[in-house]
Amino acid sequence: MKMPVLDKNFYPMIKALNDFDMEVKKNGKAVEVTLVAERSGGYNYVYKYDALPDGVNDALNFRIAERMAKTILWVVGGFKIYVAGSKSIYEYLKKAYTLEGLRAFDVDFMSGVYEKPFEVLWLEADQIPEQKNASMRVGGYLDGCRIGFDAGGSDRKVSAVIDGEVVYSEEVVWNPKTTEDPHYHYEEILTAMKTAASKMPRVDAIGVSSAGVYVDNKIMVASLFIKVDKQKYGDYVKNMYINVAKEMGEDIPLEVANDGDVTALAGAIDLNDNGVLGIAMGTSEAVGYINTQGGINGWLSELAFAPVDFNEGAMVDEWSGDVGVGCKYFSQDAVIKLAEAGGYQFAENTTPAQKLKEIQALMEKDDKLAAQIYEDIGVYLAHTIPFYAKFYDIKHMLLLGRVMGGKGGDIILATCKQVLKEEYPAFADLDIGLPDEKNRRVGQSIAAASLPASK
Repeated sequence: MKMPVLDKNFYPMIKALNDFDMEVKKNGKAVEVTLVAERSGGYNYVYKYDALPDGVNDALNFRIAERMAKTILWVVGGFKIYVAGSKSIYEYLKKAYTLEGLRAFDVDFMSGVYEKPFEVLWLEADQIPEQKNASMRVGGYLDGCRIGFDAGGSDRKVSAVIDGEVVYSEEVVWNPKTTEDPHYHYEEILTAMKTAASKMPRVDAIGVSSAGVYVDNKIMVASLFIKVDKQKYGDYVKNMYINVAKEMGEDIPLEVANDGDVTALAGAIDLNDNGVLGIAMGTSEAVGYINTQGGINGWLSELAFAPVDFNEGAMVDEWSGDVGVGCKYFSQDAVIKLAEAGGYQFAENTTPAQKLKEIQALMEKDDKLAAQIYEDIGVYLAHTIPFYAKFYDIKHMLLLGRVMGGKGGDIILATCKQVLKEEYPAFADLDIGLPDEKNRRVGQSIAAASLPASK
């Protein structure tokens, strides 16, 4: 099996699951475990797998259960995990998912998103529910005069779109992540909206693409407001897009969506097809998905925090405190980690963004270490796609973000396709590509503008 050269201990989740299945089959006394994640609206996700009996290698049993519960939670979202089939696995997860436990970060995050206390509950076999899915039509509405706003971490983009044609677009540098006063954010967003509105005879709808988690157009978690005192400005921040839309005019339809989903929507519009998974490799890993029905599932798809490496000694994510999660494999942090593993030394006080540019500059000169870094990320991706495909029905995959820029992006793509062909033939023909520059710039703004249905 082809593995990264600079990360010799990488243990792909898909391989860990396959190895575990072999252990269970060898034991011959499989116990069916069911994990159910419940989220708002009564929607849930049901995952079943065969585990070892209690008392047989409990450490491995617990770790597999914990990694899968964690994955499901960050793929789908939820404020409850139900466990059936193994009382010892239930007790382990119940202890892990507390504010004092192993998964304290996850408990705090999910409680904040869903505004409910997080719980792990036991289910008897006859209580296991049927899976209840959501599929919400999002975007694709191009009639009338629309504003598309894209809230990036370093620049804000806005477009005026009339019947699907961009009549005005601008990018303005701003500093949301370092600003404590949310009135700054409000005024910047409002100014962008008013500028776009001035280029059209009226405003029929407003669509917003923004990193973070949104429920009913409310900002639940967003890195743009990381410096803002949440206790002091809680509702002001939470309702910011709603309030800006009201200031633009009464009853203007508004739709706020995660930027990953909007990226996937832009790809679906461009491809004229559905089943699109978009992965943006930038400061972190951002993911969005348009399902095979052309809607969104209402899932979090925050795969930056979902495990991709089963190795317990993998790199720690500073924010979540967890190891082996996606943000350290599909982001600028992955480039930096692999460069340092290859013996490269960055100057002191160099920012992560500057370090990425440094490696990209070496890649443009066909530096061997730089090429190996991008090849290794391609290997990471190839081993991760079959794992992601356990949860997403993928027909097309779009790769975006700063890490995918230049020659390095071409190496990631080519390596990923080659490893899939050799190691996972079922995925050899998966359509994986990079959107062209025009679609990345204009397509995103059109997709954002197309989010809400007009009246």
